Amino acid sequence: MKIGIAIVLVISTSYLSNAQTLGKIVSKGKELTTGTSTSKSPLTNDEVVSGLREALTTGAKTAAGAAEKVDGFYKNPKIFIPWPAEAKSMKDKLVMLGMQSQVTQFEESVNRAAEEASKSAFEVFAGAVKGMSVSDGFAILNGGDTAATHFLREKTTGSLTEKFKPIVKTAMDKVRVTEYWNPLVTKYNKIPGVTKQNPDLEAYVTAKAIDGLMILISEQEAKIRKDPAAQVTDLLKRVFGKS
Repeated sequence: MKIGIAIVLVISTSYLSNAQTLGKIVSKGKELTTGTSTSKSPLTNDEVVSGLREALTTGAKTAAGAAEKVDGFYKNPKIFIPWPAEAKSMKDKLVMLGMQSQVTQFEESVNRAAEEASKSAFEVFAGAVKGMSVSDGFAILNGGDTAATHFLREKTTGSLTEKFKPIVKTAMDKVRVTEYWNPLVTKYNKIPGVTKQNPDLEAYVTAKAIDGLMILISEQEAKIRKDPAAQVTDLLKRVFGKS
């Protein structure tokens, strides 16, 4: 009799264990097919586009805020605007003539112009993200760490250049870029045998200002994608969070 009871208990225990395992499998299957899983449900099109717009807007606001400060360009080696590359021989010759301080003053002035122009950058960027499509959104979401910044650059560089040029011109007038530049180029162009120089400074500063802002935005985008602490809203956590 005792042996019989023991056999029944073993069979019952085995049955219950298998039943519990089967129950877990069935429950998991229901979660997968009915969408009742506790894990994050699939993102909707609206969430993707809204999340990316929010990420770009947040990144652009932070980037523009950093760039527009005093020394935002001038003391940041990542975006510092150097002497125009096409006029490097001019710079070298002027330094040889003992004009290093004037060269430095010019470089400071173009960086100040970029900082001044950046005060109007956020409004431009904020308007640029509104045209993002659903297909753009998913391509950006599944792209690299700076896919959104690349999209922004590709879609807006032309219009940004057009809008930035008058801003940069005003900024250059304010910080007296040409007052530093004109004596330098005049002095250089009087040297016998040199190729005359006079780069389009407005175009140069405009392009470099946009480049610098894009670098700062790309840094913010990478943070938002990877760092939970940078996902400052529920929507950003849902779109970029790993859980």
